[in-house]
Parts: sequence; C-alpha cells; structure tokens
Amino acid sequence: MAESRAEGEAKPAAERAGDAAAGGRIAAILFDIDGTLISTGGASTIAWRRAFQEVHGLPVDITQYSATGMTDPEVGRLSFSGALGRQPTKRELARVMGLRLRYMPEEIERSDDYRVMPGVEELLERLIDDGHLLGLTTGNVEAAAHIKLARANLNRFFSFGGYGSDSTERVELTRRALERAHTVSGGAIEAAECIAVGDTPSDVIAAHGAGIRVVGVATGKFGLDELQSAGADFALSTLEEGFPA
Repeated sequence: MAESRAEGEAKPAAERAGDAAAGGRIAAILFDIDGTLISTGGASTIAWRRAFQEVHGLPVDITQYSATGMTDPEVGRLSFSGALGRQPTKRELARVMGLRLRYMPEEIERSDDYRVMPGVEELLERLIDDGHLLGLTTGNVEAAAHIKLARANLNRFFSFGGYGSDSTERVELTRRALERAHTVSGGAIEAAECIAVGDTPSDVIAAHGAGIRVVGVATGKFGLDELQSAGADFALSTLEEGFPA
C-alpha cells in the first residue's frame, strides 16, 4: 500500500477535519462501482446509445459529451444537449434514462468484457466477516447501480448507498450515503468512522468534501500518481493489496 502523502507534507483531508477522526476505527466503507468494483465492458454506453436512438433517432455516444465520474443525470443531460444542440425537457430526459435502464440488463448480460476487478469479492467477504458495514457511493442512479452489480452477484454485500438519483453532485450523494450508514446502523456509526473507495479524482474530491478519508484504487482510467495528486489518503494498485481497514 502506498500512502498518498510523504512524511512532512500537508495532512490528508480527514486530519483537516480532525485528527481523532483520521485515526479512528473504520466501521463502514463506501465503494464506488465503475472501475472500482466492476467494469461493464461498455455495456452501459451501449444502453445509453440504444435509448437515444429510440427516442431521437440518433445513436448518441455519451463518451463524447461526458467524463468519468459524472452522475447519470449529468451524463444524460450533457449528452442530449451535445448531440441535439438544446437542453432536454424533463419528460425527454426521463424517457431516455428510463429506456437506458430497460436495455442495461441485456447489454450487461451479453457483454464479453464485463469483469469484476481484482481482489474485489475476496475483500468484500473479509470486510463483512470482520464486521464492517458496506455501502455504495456512485454516480449511477440506484437502479443502474444494482443492475451493474447483479451479474457478479455483488449486491448481497451492500446494505445502503448514495446514488446519482439522490443528487447530481458527488459530494452531496456521498453525504446521503453517510446519513444512511447512520440510519442502517441504528445510529451507531458516525461519518468519522467511514471511509470511501474509488478509482477517480472525482471520488477523492467527493469523499473529502463529505469529510471522510478515501482510498484511491488504480483499476480504472487513473494511475496511482493521479489519485495521489488528487489527494487520496491511501492509494492502491488493486484491491488485492493491503487495505486500510
């Protein structure tokens, strides 16, 4: 495990929020999905394209208009405006997003490149056995998140989450996940006892904005150096490496 800051450099975000919180016990862990737990192998992008094709007769490629780490509503809105040159109405956006969810299960099921990231299932099993509460913090709307995890039978590990259907802002949906951790635990878990895991600078920024530490894992599009530069409190090449919890 490589820590994101050398000795003598600025304190990580959790320490800025309070040294006691930074060194405290980890009771709950929030995981991003795409690039962290799994990759759909492009199946989600295909589902978006099919939805736009059905609604507007255009096979829109969302990768031309959106960036990694955005929430689903942002992706839909930006792709719509980029491809059609205007903002979608509420009804149009709802229809595109609904059709995308309709097509996702079949596209994910037949994706040859769908994969679970290295060490994921073994780590999740171990964390559950050790008594950690596991949740999600993801830009996917809630239904999309569970569709993506279903093929690998990973939904069974997660009892709560914060989703793109909660907010278009990653920081805010992370806060929602923390509130739900508190609720699911019967009020036994506070934000200071939580840590997030993600593969993008957006995940790092969101976790720090919500006042918690974050583990950056370089299994997505960003390397260790980029995650460390973004401020990750810990950085791992894969989840097979020693985990802070």
